[in-house]
Amino acid sequence: MNILLVYPEYPDTYWSFRHALPFIGKKAVFPPLGLLTVAAMLPEQWELRLIDLNVERLSDGDLQWSDYVFISAMTVQRASAQEVLDRCRAVGVKTVGGGPLFTTCHDEFPQVNHLVLGEAEVTLPRFLADLEIKMPQRLYLPDGRPDISRTPLPRWTLIDLHKYASMNIQYSRGCPFDCEFCDITQLFGQKPRTKTTDQVIEELEALYRVGWRGGVFFVDDNFIGDRPKLKKEVLPSMISWMKRRGNPFFFYTEASINLADDPHLLELMFAAGFREVFIGIESPEEDALRETGKTQNRNRDLAASVRCIQRAGLQVQGGFIVGFDSDSPAIFDTQLRFIQESGIVVAMVGILMVLRGTRLHGRLANEGRIINSSTGNNTEAFLNYRPKMPPHDLIAGYQRLVRTLYSPNYFYDRLMIFLKEYRLSGTSSFALLQPRDIRAFIRSILFLGILGKERIHYWKVFFWTLLRKPRLLPLAITLTIYGFHFRTVAAEICSSPHRTSPEQP
Repeated sequence: MNILLVYPEYPDTYWSFRHALPFIGKKAVFPPLGLLTVAAMLPEQWELRLIDLNVERLSDGDLQWSDYVFISAMTVQRASAQEVLDRCRAVGVKTVGGGPLFTTCHDEFPQVNHLVLGEAEVTLPRFLADLEIKMPQRLYLPDGRPDISRTPLPRWTLIDLHKYASMNIQYSRGCPFDCEFCDITQLFGQKPRTKTTDQVIEELEALYRVGWRGGVFFVDDNFIGDRPKLKKEVLPSMISWMKRRGNPFFFYTEASINLADDPHLLELMFAAGFREVFIGIESPEEDALRETGKTQNRNRDLAASVRCIQRAGLQVQGGFIVGFDSDSPAIFDTQLRFIQESGIVVAMVGILMVLRGTRLHGRLANEGRIINSSTGNNTEAFLNYRPKMPPHDLIAGYQRLVRTLYSPNYFYDRLMIFLKEYRLSGTSSFALLQPRDIRAFIRSILFLGILGKERIHYWKVFFWTLLRKPRLLPLAITLTIYGFHFRTVAAEICSSPHRTSPEQP
């Protein structure tokens, strides 16, 4: 068979980094790890092609070549996924849908020929067996959760690594916490399942063999879900491998704020090459944390926890939400003050999303407050629920918050707070400069230091870092480029009208 694997395009969001990628000459941040893993589960004799719409176009010839088109998508990729499905239907090629979008909203895609839902290790073999006897069903629902220690290596040969800013691997699935707004426990369960230490090293070795050097993102929703195994097995093995291979990578991941409570874990993560961690802080308000079941964030000094992690050498990237029922009009200033004082340079602030399958969706549906399906993009002026705060006030307050947060004055002040606080001891993976880093540096001087409105701020940070903490200069330049991207996205957010339907302009 000829199988075409298609990954839909992401819209312009904080995490697309679309306005930062030209600085390093890349097309997208990450390759489609899910599809690359699915490809490794397909029969070896099949012909496979993978097209990531974030880095290349899908031609009619590609569609006509294929017997089946496999599509995997996140909720935020809905619009692009719909376009792909329409094109497939127009040329008469059969489609197979999977991933979070189709798993949670499969009833909204009647045109998909086969829906292989949940984790592919469970449902894909059943589809392939039925396909072998020419009796494939339309719907394959998950039955239990797979042992991911048997998950194969991704098929890296299907992509051009040079088009991406970073690679990605997965160590675990699931999260021990169950926040009301989050769909992770619905998709992957509340008990973390992990790969073996040998698997992790094998995946790192595979990336090394294909020539990758640079950033590697552990896509786990909570990397520290199984802390004893990390400290006893995985991180010590990663430390040894990194030393043996000359520290070819630096890592970043997602974790919960209780990482700050484990100094030994912080030390091991830094020694293994971790330099960034995304943490869902959501809100500095106790009422909001109580409302959403964010137990791990409650009854602690959140700012002190952030400082603890950053002093250990891990830059904290924070996720924040406005629009909780308990939020008052003061929440926007409260969020701004907390983010500034904490020195969280990369702060993703979004309006509360109500995703299908979450406890939040169930509660608001019972209260008759669901208006529409979520777009999956919480960085836009879109509400799919009726908030307690007047909608106009919520949208206006959010737009003011992001506009202020990424204005040059606030952004560069926050960057300086971070640089003064951040401690980088020992050997730094940031020192492993590549040609793309030189290109980014030169372009940052041109577009930010000479042509940019923020040029005074840029040179102040540049010379302060050069004189005080020169080893952090590559990181400082990277963050100024991030700031340019976030500022551009914030301007788009602030120019968007208030919407309650994805069909509205």
